[in-house]
Amino acid sequence: MRMLHTMLRVGNLERSIAFYQEVLGMKLLRRNDFPEGRFTLAFVGYGDEADHTVLELTHNWDTESYDLGNGYGHIAIEVEDAYAACDMARAQGGKVTREAGPMKHGITVIAFIEDPDGYKIEFIQKGSH
Repeated sequence: MRMLHTMLRVGNLERSIAFYQEVLGMKLLRRNDFPEGRFTLAFVGYGDEADHTVLELTHNWDTESYDLGNGYGHIAIEVEDAYAACDMARAQGGKVTREAGPMKHGITVIAFIEDPDGYKIEFIQKGSH
């Protein structure tokens, strides 16, 4: 068994694809429109789906936003330098919600940013955990 993807519902697919490509450096791997169901699926990630876990961005054509609820946590991405990753995200228009620094009660260097729909993305600095 292996994990294939995590699915996020997004209100504006083009905006979300741009965020994951431009701010986080992912690639659009595939995109499929389903006119009969009025939705589009776009898969983004850092490598081919055959070898990597990816994100599925689901856009329901008639829904502009979602209530994120209080059960979902975040997506975690390992980065070489969490401080530099925050600077890069901010320069690309990303919203940093927790600046890079050691986590509370630990030494792991983390930071958080937010995607256009409000989903949290955690940067974890490589080698700090």
